Amino acid sequence: MPTKAKSPTDTIQEATLAYEKWIGKYLTLLPADLELKHKAMAEGVFPFLRATFYRWMQRWPKVCPSEAKAPQLLAVGDLHVENFGTWRDVEGRLVWGINDFDEADSMPYTIDLVRLAVSAHIAVREAHLTIGARDACVAILDGYRKALAAGGRAIVLAEEHQWLHDTVMTSLRDPVQFWKKFEGLTEITESVPKRARRAIEKMSPEPGISYQLMHRVAGLGSLGRQRFLAVAEYRGARIAREAKALAPSACVFAQGLKNDAIHYQEILDRSVRAIDPFVQLRGAWIVRRLSPDCSRVELSSLAARRDETRLLHAMGFETANVHLGTPKAIPAVLKDLKGRPVHWLHEAAAKMVEDVTHDWQQWRNSMVPKIPPAKKKSARAS
Repeated sequence: MPTKAKSPTDTIQEATLAYEKWIGKYLTLLPADLELKHKAMAEGVFPFLRATFYRWMQRWPKVCPSEAKAPQLLAVGDLHVENFGTWRDVEGRLVWGINDFDEADSMPYTIDLVRLAVSAHIAVREAHLTIGARDACVAILDGYRKALAAGGRAIVLAEEHQWLHDTVMTSLRDPVQFWKKFEGLTEITESVPKRARRAIEKMSPEPGISYQLMHRVAGLGSLGRQRFLAVAEYRGARIAREAKALAPSACVFAQGLKNDAIHYQEILDRSVRAIDPFVQLRGAWIVRRLSPDCSRVELSSLAARRDETRLLHAMGFETANVHLGTPKAIPAVLKDLKGRPVHWLHEAAAKMVEDVTHDWQQWRNSMVPKIPPAKKKSARAS
């Protein structure tokens, strides 16, 4: 009986090499930043999950075939518990929600729920969350269903959601500490892509502002891409804009499709959100305002005393806010949800956690320096 041909992306190492070769056709990759990414991937399962959406897209149809065949809509793709942040909307109100849409594309609605649940599972296992893994999945799914039933609602931290405001707006987001993070960056003197510079200048509050341009190392999934930070003094205080290079979603890579579309602006515009007017797609660059109020929220920066059930419920609710941007898909989503077992999300997440952990162990082992065996002492030397 003939053996099945080996895929060129059977292992995590092969998948990573193939993905980086693929994405290198769309944008300039920075070898030093890629090396940092590879090291970060070995440090733990959670950073590995964040950095390897391309691998997720290869594996999850095999591990969770039922979920992978669910109704499709415009989804986030690379969703996890640290892909949430705050910003100011056009009215100056503080808003909370999903912070990054680099991998947005048409995918099963379940992908966002399962990845969010997987990241919660891992955070629980690594003691970053104290809630039980099953309870986390129940909270995510309850929030998602509630938002679908209500038609969604932007999560504005004004009159409502005081508990969420107190959870995310801690002293670690103090302006003094925020701006200190950029003080050690070196100003760029070599040439910068004209489109990146032009995109930053278009998003400045007014023309002709003098700014320092620096290379910023941030993120994990996008680490290795060009990312430029412009910092300026403007009317008595500092402001910042960031331009990050974009490419098609990794689901295009994993499925072997020919599709160069970038859906970042589309998913922003269609979602039920109070959007940040200073986040816009300019060509193949996503430009955003950075400030203490406009940045991602990490688990380590959350208030020590917090209601994690409500927090995960809000994450599920916000996921539905994004999915409601594809209204024609919602009846099929509701029907599919109704037909699934009670604990389907927890069970699917548990299977994916096991699969991701296996890949991470392979990656970590490949990154361990090979130490030559100690030489045996000869009888004469002893």
